[in-house]
Amino acid sequence: MNLGEILDVLRRRWYVMLPAALLGLLTGVYLYTAVPVSYESQSSVSLLDSAAAARPAPLYGNPIANAGGSLVVTADVLIRTLQSSDAARDLHSRGVTDTYTVGFAPNASGPLMSLAVTGTDQVKVLRETETLTKFAAEQLEALQATAKIAPQYYVNATPIVTPQTPVSQLKSRYQVVAAVVIAGMSGGFFGSFAVESYALARRRRRGLGPIVPKGRRRFRRGLLRRPLDSTTLLTGYLALAFFIPSNLDLPALGGVGTPANVFALLGLLWYVACWLTGRVTPAPGTRGPRVVMCVLAAAVLMAYIADGSRGSSHEEVLAADRGLIGLLVWVSLVVLTSAGIHERERLDTLMRRLVIMGSVVAAIGYYDFFTATNIADSLHIPGLQSSVAGVRTLDRGSFVRPRSTTAQSLEFAGMLAILVPFAVQQAFDPVRRHAGALRRWGPVVLMGGALPLTVSRTSIIGAAIVILVMLPRWKPQRRWAAIGVLIASVGVLKVLVPGLIGTITTLFSTFLSNSDSSTQARTVKYSAIVPYVREHPLFGRGFGTFTPDLYFFTDNQYMLTLAEMGALGLIALLALFLSGIHHGGAIRRLARSESDRELGQAFFASAMVALVISATFDALMFPMFAGMFFVTLGAGGSYLGFIRRDAAAGAGGSGGKDGPGATAAAALQPQLVES
Repeated sequence: MNLGEILDVLRRRWYVMLPAALLGLLTGVYLYTAVPVSYESQSSVSLLDSAAAARPAPLYGNPIANAGGSLVVTADVLIRTLQSSDAARDLHSRGVTDTYTVGFAPNASGPLMSLAVTGTDQVKVLRETETLTKFAAEQLEALQATAKIAPQYYVNATPIVTPQTPVSQLKSRYQVVAAVVIAGMSGGFFGSFAVESYALARRRRRGLGPIVPKGRRRFRRGLLRRPLDSTTLLTGYLALAFFIPSNLDLPALGGVGTPANVFALLGLLWYVACWLTGRVTPAPGTRGPRVVMCVLAAAVLMAYIADGSRGSSHEEVLAADRGLIGLLVWVSLVVLTSAGIHERERLDTLMRRLVIMGSVVAAIGYYDFFTATNIADSLHIPGLQSSVAGVRTLDRGSFVRPRSTTAQSLEFAGMLAILVPFAVQQAFDPVRRHAGALRRWGPVVLMGGALPLTVSRTSIIGAAIVILVMLPRWKPQRRWAAIGVLIASVGVLKVLVPGLIGTITTLFSTFLSNSDSSTQARTVKYSAIVPYVREHPLFGRGFGTFTPDLYFFTDNQYMLTLAEMGALGLIALLALFLSGIHHGGAIRRLARSESDRELGQAFFASAMVALVISATFDALMFPMFAGMFFVTLGAGGSYLGFIRRDAAAGAGGSGGKDGPGATAAAALQPQLVES
């Protein structure tokens, strides 16, 4: 269904679309004028050891300062104290009647706390923020006094950013207005096509033909009548996801409002419109990815209900709403790839474009690494803003860690790691032998070579998994040649980038000896998150609510999922990864050609990478990595459907080489084409 046909339906069903759109628009205007502007003031407090505790000694006599070997735990204790109902009553008696939040400061790895008060009176908000800042120091002192700690060993709460002049918070206002307007437009859209579907069903029962819109000849040609399919829409999504920095989004939608995500939601509307009017039906044998997404949706919805029932803050409610939008984006990607593509060559084209665009992003990473900068920082797109506070160029040792167009270097490494297997598979594909060596092996060199440049354990672990999964399935001649190339690549990298191999080796040696500061910080966070998990073990606190602004970075998708969606969410997450692994294994097992078996192995390796490296960072919270994972998940289910139908057609024939079964199999034999 092209855009012209969609507009035809909306024009015919104007009596549904127009009232819903007007209702949403008028409600949005009313909320914009009726809801008062809120103001927020912030301050920052850092916990510092006492002078006595800072002196080297085996024991300091202060269990709070020495808890977990880090003041991060002390800060977590203080934050929980300030969030308690007793503290709220005490603050209320001191005049703090507006909403206040206490949490770890964004992008902080130490005991740095952020305090904020939000209200409609600027003068009052500033006064309340000053009161809250003083109260935090008093509570910390009271905790230590209750524990009978000697005053000379007290941990001190030192303000490093005094209460700031309150600033207007128009973003939350715009988010409410945008939500109402979008709900009205979406309701009118779905209602229009529901009425259209009902009308078409009635015409079919009466034996009448399809509805022919009036004036159709006037729009027969042009952009509106250009054919659309899932591959075209997904290509548009990939272009937006890869080439617009993933930290840029629409201000009213927050972190999930990237242009790529908005485009994916429009793609979901297109699919629903086509499905309601009978233009497209789910491809046979591809139900697996969508069933797993239903499990994930159930976990997210239960977590959303749990968030609403625990008296969460306004910020957490907005975060849970954004989580629902993110879920719809993921559903759209899986549905479009698994249910919307009915031709094998169109799916091959999509995967080829995925690898090509990923190679371009990898090439940008080379520029970032060797110029010690980030090209994405120079991209300023009107109407978009950065959702990641303080995005900056990171370094490790003497090397700059590139992030290309991603939000963070870990996302860059993870995204490349799940795409490398497909680049290798396409390079070996016999259908592409006519292409030059540069076109076939260029993506492998670009993406594979960019992995160690991120100077992260995640990238090396991902590359190792790809090698360990794919290498044993190759014939000995190819296997030994690949091992030789890998050894030579390490040597070349050692010559071209002196010190890089040593830095990466040091990362793993300090990790194994537990002497790495980042590893220790993560271990402390693991223990700090356990109490949150115990509070809501089954359904969690709400998907998307455990944000660094309110709590802290987990750097582990499994721990984050446990906190946000509980045990049910963890089961859903594992089901996602295991489903991708199953797709790869089933394709490899059922395939009748060597190229298809290698394709199955690529899906297997990609899903294994996602399964393992999700323990090294909060993977699905990064839009580019999450988008590529769900595209490959849906693509694996779609390929499995093609392979199953091909295998069923081959098994149904009993007439030998020239029998009817062979004819059917030949008709269904997939043909690879280049994009």
